Amino acid sequence: MSTVDIVLAGARGHGRWHLENIRRLQDKGIVRLAGICELTPLEATEIPEGLGRPEQSADFGALLDSTGARIAVICTPIPTHTDLALEAARRGVHVLLEKPPAPSYAEFRRMADGVAAAGVVCQIGFQSLGSHAVPAIRQLIAEGAIGAVGGIGGAGAWARPESYYRRAPWAGKRRLNGVDVIDGALTNPLAHAVATGLALNGSTRAEDVTGIRTELLRANAIESDDTSCVRVTTAQGRPVTVAATLCAEHPDEPYVLVHGSRGRITFWYKQDRVLLQRAGHGPEEYEYGRTDLLENLVDHLTDGTGLLVPPDATGAFMKVVEAIRTAPDPAPLPASAWHLVDDRRVVPGVDGLVAASADTLALFSELGASWAPPQEVST
Repeated sequence: MSTVDIVLAGARGHGRWHLENIRRLQDKGIVRLAGICELTPLEATEIPEGLGRPEQSADFGALLDSTGARIAVICTPIPTHTDLALEAARRGVHVLLEKPPAPSYAEFRRMADGVAAAGVVCQIGFQSLGSHAVPAIRQLIAEGAIGAVGGIGGAGAWARPESYYRRAPWAGKRRLNGVDVIDGALTNPLAHAVATGLALNGSTRAEDVTGIRTELLRANAIESDDTSCVRVTTAQGRPVTVAATLCAEHPDEPYVLVHGSRGRITFWYKQDRVLLQRAGHGPEEYEYGRTDLLENLVDHLTDGTGLLVPPDATGAFMKVVEAIRTAPDPAPLPASAWHLVDDRRVVPGVDGLVAASADTLALFSELGASWAPPQEVST
């Protein structure tokens, strides 16, 4: 098998994870890092040992041309995703596009349709959807292990310091210079909870979404949401709710919870860990492997392996992004609802509310949160 040349656009921040992953695959002889696109070139000390000296340029198109790369990994600010993906597609370069794929449904469609028209392949970087736990849980559901599924809840209780929102000009923004960004808890850091819940429900396509209700709030001095929940009604007849905060008292692993008439399945998607609880059985815990999405994309191109996360498999997620984009701006929490712990704002009691939402499929307002809006916004 020949080695596939890759260009990485966006090598700082989360891009450092991609650099390490590319090094792992390069060590296996699968890929070669041919180029890095950054506005300011990386210093030698910023490039992991073993990756050599890839060509560097701030001109993405020129870098693709000069390296002859076959795949572009795009890990740049959210508003740039569509244009960069299409620039790669026009050159016949396949794409791994970091999540969220776009800041609006219109931009998502422009990207997905343009990539399809160019005849190249695009993989969306929802790494949790590469977990082998996802098909395993689907199989348990299909076999009736927990009876009839009544709904799926997601919970994410994370913490981010105030400095997190100063890391880049677009951080915590809904719009920047008139362009959509939509960098909120549900659309970026905890987007996997939304996408994974929809996937386990079998509701991945845009047409699977029949309605969306949002509650968007913020404790931090930002434009976007940091404490939010959403309920998605689906063509499959089962709701998917996700509650998320970046202001947790005690940050913990995010998870998705499948509710059945005779049991439940909890999936800690960052750990690929599953807990099956069902009537007449003791608790059963499993750990699964994971297929890396860049490796899956390479395998798809070289031997026809099925692509795990094509754009259409994220259409339902993008409907949620669109509902959040068009909702009223997130409401600020009253000063009495949060306090500072070191450099981060903490909302007392929010951890329990996030867990209760996943457990009951209820929104914050329905759980009686004193700071929740009086009624949800429907889309």
